Amino acid sequence: MEKIILASDHAAFEQKEKLKQILEKTYEVVDLGTNSEESVHYPLFGQLIANKVLESSGRGIALCGSGIGISIQVNRFKGVRGALCRDEEDAKMSRLHNDSNILCLGGRKNTMEEIEKIVDVWLNTEFEGGRHQTRIDMMDK
Repeated sequence: MEKIILASDHAAFEQKEKLKQILEKTYEVVDLGTNSEESVHYPLFGQLIANKVLESSGRGIALCGSGIGISIQVNRFKGVRGALCRDEEDAKMSRLHNDSNILCLGGRKNTMEEIEKIVDVWLNTEFEGGRHQTRIDMMDK
């Protein structure tokens, strides 16, 4: 069973919890928090998920209010390709061409229905490789 790592700040706690319930039907879910709507700092959760994805060679989903802050934080780690996705096409292309390993979402920017669709596309799209692998290699230098 594939492992999916989740993390969010307080602004997207509710969406993370709903997403966790959905994903647990098909995936092993590792929830790094936060564990309530009490205010926390998104960089801490971005750091947690980036480190966990890198050490496990897995994939993760990170959420904050807009998705912007957490995406900036996760992308500070060499080997992380965090993609802020607002729709299904973003999710598809982030996997096909960029082999994204952390999906970043904004709890205040998308409805739960939209988040579910974005996540489904992201989880079920494979990396194309080929010329795109050359570009991935260039990013990690």
